[in-house]
Amino acid sequence: MAGHSQYSNIKHRKAAVDSKRSKLWGRLAKAIIIAAKLGGGDPDGNPRLRTAIIDAKGVSMPKDNIERAIKKGTGELEGGDVEEMLYEGYGPAGVAILCDIATDNRNRTAGEVRKIFDKAGGQLGKTNCVAYLFDRKGIFVIAHATTTLDNLMEVALENGAEDVTELEDRYEVSCAPESYLGLAEAFEAAEISCEHKEIVRIPSTTVEVDSETAKSVTKLLADLDDHDDVQSVSSNVQFTSEQLAEMN
Repeated sequence: MAGHSQYSNIKHRKAAVDSKRSKLWGRLAKAIIIAAKLGGGDPDGNPRLRTAIIDAKGVSMPKDNIERAIKKGTGELEGGDVEEMLYEGYGPAGVAILCDIATDNRNRTAGEVRKIFDKAGGQLGKTNCVAYLFDRKGIFVIAHATTTLDNLMEVALENGAEDVTELEDRYEVSCAPESYLGLAEAFEAAEISCEHKEIVRIPSTTVEVDSETAKSVTKLLADLDDHDDVQSVSSNVQFTSEQLAEMN
C-alpha cells in the first residue's frame, strides 16, 4: 500500500476539470462511438464499449445519449466517422505533454492543436517523442465513508488491483488498463461507490518548474483540455505545494 496520491498529481497536471456536464458527455459519447465502431454495439461482447458505458453512467449521462452514440458507432445513425489518435509535444521548459484525441477531421485538429502549443511557446512533436515516458493505469477514488480499508483491500486485490493507497479522506486504487473493467464491476457488485474512476497516463518521471513556468504550463494544459477534440491531457510536470496553493 503506497503512501502518495497518484490521482491528486494527475488532477493538477491536467489543470482543467470538466466544468460543463455537456462537454464531459460529449467526450464520453466519442469514446462510446469509437468503442462501438471497433468492436460492435453489444457491450456483452465488447469490453471496451462496456467500460465506456460504465464511465458514462457514472456521470449520469442519459440512456438516450448512450444509445444514440452506440448507433453512431455501428453505422445505424450518421456521425460515427470519429477516429482516435495520440498527439505528443513539449510545453515550456521541455515539459512532456500527451493529448488523447477523438476527431472527425484530423487535419483540422492537428492544425488547431499545433497552434495552441505554438502560442504557449511549446511544440507539437513526432510519434513517441514523449509517449515512452508514460504508463497507462486505471485509477479509482473512493471515499472513506463508502467502505472499510479491509473490505476495499479484499475486493480490490482479488480483482486485479496493483496498489491501494489510504489518504486522509479517501482511498485510491490503481490497476493495469486490462483490469479496469473487472475492477469497476467488482466495486459495483460490492456496493463500493467510486467518486472518480478513469484510465489515465502516469509519467514514470516528473519535472519541477519555477513559478512563472508553472503558470505557463497550467495555461497550456487548460487550453488543450478545452479543445473539443481533446479527450484527455497528460503531462510530467510536478507542481510544488506552493504552486498548487496559488492555482487554488
